[in-house]
Amino acid sequence: MTPRRAFWRGYLDCAPFILIVVPYSMLFGVVARDAGLDVLQTMSMSVLVIAGASQFTAVALLQENAPVFIALFAALAVNLRMAMYSAALVPYVGHARLGTRALMAYLMVDQAFAVAVRTYEDQPEMSPAARVAYYFGCMLLICPIWYGCTLLGALVGQAIPAAFSLDFAVPVCFIAMTAPLLRSAAHVVAALVAAVAALAFAWVPWSLGLIVAATLGILTGAQTELYLRRRAQRATT
Repeated sequence: MTPRRAFWRGYLDCAPFILIVVPYSMLFGVVARDAGLDVLQTMSMSVLVIAGASQFTAVALLQENAPVFIALFAALAVNLRMAMYSAALVPYVGHARLGTRALMAYLMVDQAFAVAVRTYEDQPEMSPAARVAYYFGCMLLICPIWYGCTLLGALVGQAIPAAFSLDFAVPVCFIAMTAPLLRSAAHVVAALVAAVAALAFAWVPWSLGLIVAATLGILTGAQTELYLRRRAQRATT
């Protein structure tokens, strides 16, 4: 596969996410304006962060009058998943130049990672150049829509009828991304533990229960994978 062909394939592979990204980004524009941010502040946050979950977390905490450092800490904790995404992509695109990798890190979003890593796993024969091109193809579609629809939500959000319920896009988006990646017992166990813990710790102030749930999910998934690996080794000896 040539880099050019890989680029356009990435573009098309991410196309279904438009149905989610459009209302998701518009919703952030609406919520940010409701929280007291002006249009410039809303757009600055979207352009600098490009991470819906952490942006929603920070804005929600600010609406609850949480201390700024708590909002920043929670947003950072939510965004730590990007570090795991980066580690997962290193075997596939770690060969790229530093500047290219920096741009890839800036542009990284959940949808592009989910699509790219699955394609890399399913097609190990892709050349290094094709992998990089594929990734940028995914991002070329997602980022401009994220910017544009955030601006649209910030400008006309108040005119959107409440009956439209744009907030449906948040859970649907993450379900659509997560479900195809649950490929092993460790993945399923981690997801279940995190979901149960999120409900159990929903009472924790400032949504910090989500951080607890994420930590428990990660630890449980890692321990499950370690246990299964050791069991497999014992079975072969």
